Amino acid sequence: MVKQAELSDLYAIAELAFELWPKHTIDELKDEMEEYISKKGCVIFLHWDGDVPTGFAQCSLRIDYVEGTTTSPVGYLEGICVREERRNEGIGRELLEACERWARELGCIEFASDCELSNNDGFLFHIRSGFSAVNRIACFTKNL
Repeated sequence: MVKQAELSDLYAIAELAFELWPKHTIDELKDEMEEYISKKGCVIFLHWDGDVPTGFAQCSLRIDYVEGTTTSPVGYLEGICVREERRNEGIGRELLEACERWARELGCIEFASDCELSNNDGFLFHIRSGFSAVNRIACFTKNL
């Protein structure tokens, strides 16, 4: 079952987010997710199997330019993760559909996302979910 996350779900969200972003601590992610779900135009959905969280999706409304889109705002999938042992069961699709419904209800007619160039599983998920790849980039930095 997919439901919109509440503040009482922060620890469950942070644990799942840690699987996606392991360079952060669970406490950092918990704080970040608390701030995120308190913002207007941001939402997190959780998939539950009984009382066990099995996946999450983080979505926002973007009003700035979004690569490959022509309207504003655009629903944007900021992050999605399903526990590894529960992948390929349609949970990711259910989470994505919840995000898309949310964005449509807020007037969006386009939905977008991104993933790291090295994230082959993420790339394939997006393609299988009906996204079109509009650009692939590498970003660069250097110290001055």
